Amino acid sequence: MTPLGIHHVNLTVADAEEARAFYCEVLGMKVRDDRPDFPFAGWWLDIGHEQLHLVVGEPTKEKGGDHFAIRVGDLDATIVELREKGIRITDPMGVGANRQSFLRDPWGNRIELQQVAAASAP
Repeated sequence: MTPLGIHHVNLTVADAEEARAFYCEVLGMKVRDDRPDFPFAGWWLDIGHEQLHLVVGEPTKEKGGDHFAIRVGDLDATIVELREKGIRITDPMGVGANRQSFLRDPWGNRIELQQVAAASAP
């Protein structure tokens, strides 16, 4: 098996419309139009070349390590923007040459924001 990259991350949320608003209006993702007609509510969203699938169900707030990472160009500016919107986010920390911060969506799902160092950027 040779992984080619992340196709999608699936997160469980309690409310489809509130989730769409958070991920699209706060974090800037776009709704895809190719979600199959499943018997449960949810959204397929674009994050650059990858996808986030939001599925309505019973989320668990006790998650610690479960998360997905969104690559950003300017972590400091992103933190300021999100805090101005009332979002709680950690201060940036170094991870090797990169920097990261964490926040949670309204259902407790952990989200990492990652600023990749210029030398290691693709």
